[in-house]
Amino acid sequence: MSTQGRLTEEEFTQLLQLRQSMDVPMIMGEDSPLLQELADIERPLLQSIMQECAFDPGEIIFHEGEPGEAMYVIRAGQVAVIKGSFETPTWLGYRGPGEIIGEMALLEHAPRSASVVALEPLRMLRIHHHDFQELIQDHPAIGQNIMEMLSTRLRTTDNALNSSAQTRRQLTQQVAQLYTEKGQLLELQRVRQETSDLIVHDLRNPLGVLYGILDVLKMTLPEEVLRANQELFVIAEAARDRMKRLIDSLLDVARMEEGSAALTLSPGDLAGLLARTVKFAQVNAQRQGVTLRLELPSTLPSMLYDESKIERVLTNLMDNAFKYTPKNGEICIAATPGATDVQVSVTDAGPGVPEAERQRIFERFTQVQGDTVARRRGFGLGLTFCKLAVEAHGGAIWVEPGPGGVGARFIFTLPFAPPEIGLEAPPEEDVA
Repeated sequence: MSTQGRLTEEEFTQLLQLRQSMDVPMIMGEDSPLLQELADIERPLLQSIMQECAFDPGEIIFHEGEPGEAMYVIRAGQVAVIKGSFETPTWLGYRGPGEIIGEMALLEHAPRSASVVALEPLRMLRIHHHDFQELIQDHPAIGQNIMEMLSTRLRTTDNALNSSAQTRRQLTQQVAQLYTEKGQLLELQRVRQETSDLIVHDLRNPLGVLYGILDVLKMTLPEEVLRANQELFVIAEAARDRMKRLIDSLLDVARMEEGSAALTLSPGDLAGLLARTVKFAQVNAQRQGVTLRLELPSTLPSMLYDESKIERVLTNLMDNAFKYTPKNGEICIAATPGATDVQVSVTDAGPGVPEAERQRIFERFTQVQGDTVARRRGFGLGLTFCKLAVEAHGGAIWVEPGPGGVGARFIFTLPFAPPEIGLEAPPEEDVA
């Protein structure tokens, strides 16, 4: 606790810190009409009623609630005007040279409405209550100037309160708007999720029928008919498999966003997986007149990963490459081992991805803007799945320009030591 006349070191330090952290007003009184009026009074009279006094930093000029026995004119230094306890003070402001303090209690014959503490070495002129009353009687203009000064203070306080109230209203409106926008976003997210679920469930049954019909046709049609329509069957099966991947992506993206899709990790041959993926894509490459090139090092270490999800990552990236690579173009799939991971890349010969879009394209339902891309719209789920699946393995995925600034190179990493995660994924529903 503070002594009667001085703050403790802790209290004074807290007061200085509070001043630095708050926007408290500084009221200067050099142009005060009251000071001008006092300056016009005869010098001997002023010297008889004014007593010069000094205070050190941390000294209390007067306490809130004590009788008002004198007012002060600040000659040098600054004071803090505060309410409440010195342990948890409330700042009202601070005042400096030329300002008058303590006159309110003299006018009202009431206790002090606030405490005043010296912030710096302070020199002041003190006018006692009895002398102050006689001064007002002999010089009525002083009383009028004091009323004008008090009116100015009240007006300043009122403006500050109005400004504060307006700020609070604006903040309230902004908070209400944020709540509304948040509600709209949550509702949009709910509708989008329900739409995705509806699409998934409405597509699974007819897709299962397609699986069955194609299998039955392959079993029952004469061999010469099958040979004559082999290309049609390949196209139909590729479209069927692509639709299954789209549905699976819808489900897995939702699961991974919710954190409910665990990985099934097992030792795998990444080089073999890359080779199989390229082999299965050769038919599509021949149909589109695109060349596939696989670049692998002499050896790749055996790694722990979820084979089904990484296979779908590769397939999605290759589908994306096929989508934008023109006829006679080339798609290159490569793998490079590093110190802690393996870096896998899929490079196409398409128009590339603008720099401003290279982060956004991995977001759900996002499409790159542009006339060339707009002609080949998708659902924007493939790259989202890739990002979530790779990050679930503890890796990263990004896109950069291809060699010479031509095309786009999508790169993802798989660490040799994946993060500690669940090893059993929820069973996937079979559409066949």
